[in-house]
Amino acid sequence: MDHSAHEHNEPASAAGTSATAAAGGPAPAHDHGGHDRHAGHSVAMFRDKFWLSLALTIPVIVWSGDPQAWLGYAAPVFPGSELVPALLGTVVFAYGGLVFIRGARTELWDRTPGMMTLISLAIAVAFVTSWAGTLRLFDVEIWWELATLVTIMLLGHWLEMRSIAQAQGALAALAALLPDVAERVSGDAVETIAIDRLAAGDVVLVRPGGRVPADGVIVEGAADVDESMITGESQAVAKEPGATVIAGTVVAGGSLRVRVTAVGEETALSGIMRLVAAAQASASRAQALADRAAAILFYVALVSGLMTLAFWWLQGDREGALVRTATVLVIACPHALGLAIPLVIAISTSLGARNGLLVKDRLALERARDVQVVIFDKTGTLTQGAPVLAAVAAVDGDDRRLLALAAAVEADSEHPIARAIVEGARGRGVNAVSARRFEALAGRGARAEVDGRPVAVGGPRLLAELGLEPMTVTDAWAADGQTVLHVIADGRVLGALAVEDGIRPESMEAVAALHRMGIRVAMITGDSQAVAGSVARRLAIDEVAAEVLPADKADAVRAFQRGGRRVAMVGDGVNDAPALATADVGIAIGAGTDVAVESAGIVLVRSDPRDVVGAIRLSRATYRKMVQNLVWATAYNLLAIPVAAGVLVPWGVDLPMAVGAIAMSASTIIVAANAQLLRRVELGPAATASVSAAQAAT
Repeated sequence: MDHSAHEHNEPASAAGTSATAAAGGPAPAHDHGGHDRHAGHSVAMFRDKFWLSLALTIPVIVWSGDPQAWLGYAAPVFPGSELVPALLGTVVFAYGGLVFIRGARTELWDRTPGMMTLISLAIAVAFVTSWAGTLRLFDVEIWWELATLVTIMLLGHWLEMRSIAQAQGALAALAALLPDVAERVSGDAVETIAIDRLAAGDVVLVRPGGRVPADGVIVEGAADVDESMITGESQAVAKEPGATVIAGTVVAGGSLRVRVTAVGEETALSGIMRLVAAAQASASRAQALADRAAAILFYVALVSGLMTLAFWWLQGDREGALVRTATVLVIACPHALGLAIPLVIAISTSLGARNGLLVKDRLALERARDVQVVIFDKTGTLTQGAPVLAAVAAVDGDDRRLLALAAAVEADSEHPIARAIVEGARGRGVNAVSARRFEALAGRGARAEVDGRPVAVGGPRLLAELGLEPMTVTDAWAADGQTVLHVIADGRVLGALAVEDGIRPESMEAVAALHRMGIRVAMITGDSQAVAGSVARRLAIDEVAAEVLPADKADAVRAFQRGGRRVAMVGDGVNDAPALATADVGIAIGAGTDVAVESAGIVLVRSDPRDVVGAIRLSRATYRKMVQNLVWATAYNLLAIPVAAGVLVPWGVDLPMAVGAIAMSASTIIVAANAQLLRRVELGPAATASVSAAQAAT
């Protein structure tokens, strides 16, 4: 039957061990920043350490002297209350800070000191200095700074670790496309076996609504096969004996007996899985700005501290040398630098979530600001993924009567195109006509008895079978990529219908807004050039890649990346997973398949293509805030460290350690306040619509 099928989104049953083994193994985790600084760590570990450290940090702050003086309150006094900050601060350091010290040990062993080393240096200095103050060796006490620093660092690393496990989720969703069992035919008997027991040459029975367990060739039966989850083709493909079928595709409208030609790693589905694994395992070229800045600050702080100690010690001021060295290291504590990136990321991710954007990979959000080309998958992304009635033409000019006959024939059918015709008639106010003796014609159409005479609705195959010629008006429809159906009765053609994949009303706004931002828009689809060209013309899309299979989608993304162009890929199907993982930024439609969501760095929860504009706008605003915070944190240290080292002592300015701690706190507050301004960014469909409206007005 020449009906187009919508992309199936029914939940697949979780594949068992056999399915997973047949489809492939788990993907390796990401290696952020060029080395695995989180080896042996887990999301749950950082989460648990953060919440417990936060619970302990609150009383540390409450019973610390500086917060009491600043906020004008007095903490409850009881025997030993003065030791609350020291005791709980020590627990936070030992429990929450140990993970950073271990990370620093790894960085130093690899001779690549970075953020973990600097964090460890800061908390170690703060710890020693705090105990020195508690023991009255120095007139300073910064337990609350130590506890807050450790807690915030744990929060930032928890958010980072949440994105590391996405590769395994993507491959598990792919494996779920395969059924757990298959029905193998042996003579007249049918036995149910695990799919890992299938071998090339076996014959399997695939019932209506079932998934094909392995690649093969049809030996008996005819049916429409929905291959959209694998090939991206929106129209169901009529299959007859001799035709090939792909593992994971869905059989509808009939049953098939398939001779297996490929199993396990040799199937097309396993090939897709290997593409996803390879793309996600490839190292990212982007490196966190904070790591680079921290590496520089580490050496600056270390050298500055040693120079301060040596200079004042040689001057004979040994007490001043120790105090000023400690002040340098305290004031260089990367509290502001540590917040510069994680706090902006935390705010941007929560802001995005409230506006339908789920940021799964912080590097993806960072890269989105430089996107030059946005590639959309057609089916289910720019289009509805389901057919709609586009045109009606009756030979006698009575379009309403023709549509009533077609709707009557298709009323009892569950085929997507049948539903489109029925819904199209209802939407046009056409009264339903009763029909009986409905019969589905596999691969050709359907027929029924309406008002006492047989009426058939079908495509070119049905016309050829009956020796009839199509209406000339349908040539233009077919050239525009629409599915053409003819209504036949009494041995003649009564008229024709055109059905197409309906375009989402939001797509036009999304494309217009992207153009206004100076971004080119492209489309990748498994559909024919005619269908793709029709959609591209209606949406004013700049570039089109049609008739693209899964492996070719990843290659097409690489082609767009040539010349150094940054590319974002937006999709929702399994066939999009390799492309999503290969693109600089993968953006998944949230209502799509689990594998597409797992393969992407950003997910559009509302399944609204206009949110792509919001994601890019959020990325640009987030990057601006990160740079502003990094510039401030760096400039603060460049100015404050020399003062702490005593360069102004000859002029009577000697910075006390307590003032250094206050300066560090002030820098942190400035960074935090600047990050909060990110909440003013307007995101979501309303903002995109206003951009499109402004463009239309000009």
